[in-house]
Amino acid sequence: MLSLSLSHMFGDTPVLNDINITFPKGSFTALIGPNGAGKSTLLKICAGVLKPSTGTACLTAGLKRAYLPQHNQLDRQFPLTVRDVAIMGFWPKIGLYHGLTPEDRDQLKHALDMVGLDGFENKPISVLSGGQFQRLLFARLWLQEADLLILDEPFSAVDQPTTEHLLALLQNWFAEGKTIITVIHQLQLAERFIPQSILLNRGVIAQGDSKKVLSDAALIRKTYIEV
Repeated sequence: MLSLSLSHMFGDTPVLNDINITFPKGSFTALIGPNGAGKSTLLKICAGVLKPSTGTACLTAGLKRAYLPQHNQLDRQFPLTVRDVAIMGFWPKIGLYHGLTPEDRDQLKHALDMVGLDGFENKPISVLSGGQFQRLLFARLWLQEADLLILDEPFSAVDQPTTEHLLALLQNWFAEGKTIITVIHQLQLAERFIPQSILLNRGVIAQGDSKKVLSDAALIRKTYIEV
């Protein structure tokens, strides 16, 4: 599905060292590590928005990927409605200037229902709470109909109930055959919801079954202390 064999530097500073990771089709992986560990850089390479300094990132031909960055650039004060933002998920398929088909409208309604925003279609995004806005971004992500979903700290600004709701959605999408990579800081939630984990601190410290990797106190210390 997605294979990485690479290193990356910003100027003279090494950010990722000798990364060799394969994300199989239909896998669900948590990316865990301290600030400065290279997690966001790795996800940008996975998403194709950044080219590694050396090595390769190979995505299986014909597969689509969608990326939810850590910091969304959308101005919350811009006069857009919930529906406007969700419809952006259709852009890869229909472009900017084509209308929605009846099937698209059904998908749009389903996406908003799925994230708990039924009835919010015409509300301006400026009135949404942080959790509601993140739910909207998940709806937009789902509407892109990508095979590979890449999410950078999607739970950092939301409360625990919203986090668990969104993690349950990711579990459902994983069960439907999506491949998912997400950065998450809550180790207990990663162990509970996400089958595979990678501990990263510029290089891969450990990877494998989440329940095994994340219960190893020595590995966690190594990840968060060593640089």
